[in-house]
Amino acid sequence: MTLTQEQLRQLSVPERLGRVARQWQAIADKELAPLGLTYPRWSAMWKLARIGDGVSQKQLAEALELELGSLMRTLAQLEEQELVTRKASPDDGRAKQVFLTNSGHALVRKMEAKILKVRRALLANIEDEELETVKKVLAMISYNANHMSEAQQADRNNEDEV
Repeated sequence: MTLTQEQLRQLSVPERLGRVARQWQAIADKELAPLGLTYPRWSAMWKLARIGDGVSQKQLAEALELELGSLMRTLAQLEEQELVTRKASPDDGRAKQVFLTNSGHALVRKMEAKILKVRRALLANIEDEELETVKKVLAMISYNANHMSEAQQADRNNEDEV
């Protein structure tokens, strides 16, 4: 849906954040579609490449801010494509570590060029100082949200004790 300039001006900050995130994701998805990857798949591979092979499924889910069950389905699909493997942890046989395969590493290299192309296009005409300001503001919003979430959890815990 294309919004008019007036409608865009009326959007609240959370609406604007959500809209920009959805637009960015949609553009990245279209750019990466020729590689045969959906957002859940390419984002899991991208994050795994960034944090490194051998992380646990749980650590990867936390890094992606996903429920473990959602990630498990994505990893199963990536295994079927022979892009990742999961192996029992030597420290805890119940835990699984995730690794990109050679094909997975090669695909991440292709993804990187496309992701950087999207990033350059979407951040065009934005000065470095402006981008740093956006990052700082987003970090503060995230910090405040985490603080409020913790306070809400503490309130719920206190209510449960009564």
